[in-house]
Amino acid sequence: MSNNEFTALGKKVTEPCRQLDVFPKPAGVETIVLESDEVTSLCPVTGQPDWETVVIEYMPDKFCIESKSLKLYLWSFREEGVFCEALAAQIAQDVDSACKPYRCKVTVIQKPRGGIKITASACTENRLETAGRGDAK
Repeated sequence: MSNNEFTALGKKVTEPCRQLDVFPKPAGVETIVLESDEVTSLCPVTGQPDWETVVIEYMPDKFCIESKSLKLYLWSFREEGVFCEALAAQIAQDVDSACKPYRCKVTVIQKPRGGIKITASACTENRLETAGRGDAK
């Protein structure tokens, strides 16, 4: 693949972007886990900052998420007011739309505020019934 096929990889990018780039899944890859502990958002009620760890685990079909575009995508939530639970659901939906995996689970772990740590998970499993068939199509 050439750099022209990516919005971020191989380019100088200085602002967040909601575009998730993908590339063809290498043969034999079954599960991919992407994790970032540098995600921030805002409380939608108070406007106070929240810090999250985001774990994306998915079973790719034909495409994988490119990591630089994911970094910029996660950065895009920095100024957005969003509850932890809604953030997990939004990321799961966006990953599902971008790479159409067999299965995707997104877990968002929000650092404690007011003494309470929140962990929320969202899944897409609409293609799970075809999972496990590997690269043979």
